[in-house]
Amino acid sequence: MIRFLVLEVIFPLLLIFLARALLRSLFASFRVATPSQTTKQRPPTASLGGELKKDPVCGTYVSAGASLTRTVNGRVIHFCSRECRDKYRVA
Repeated sequence: MIRFLVLEVIFPLLLIFLARALLRSLFASFRVATPSQTTKQRPPTASLGGELKKDPVCGTYVSAGASLTRTVNGRVIHFCSRECRDKYRVA
């Protein structure tokens, strides 16, 4: 009974999973990134916790580690995005 289980059920399942893993690794090298994936910008990675700073343009609170900063008159100002930083420059 155990021999039947091993030879007829478990062994073929192991072969299927092994073949699947091998095929996935072979075809992963043929994948080509689409242009939208290569040009898309990733958001800044932020550490968990830490001090929150308020964006003066939109009022969003952003982690000090993930914010974009600019020094104006010796004072460091934190922004949530480039758009807010550019709007602040104009204003």
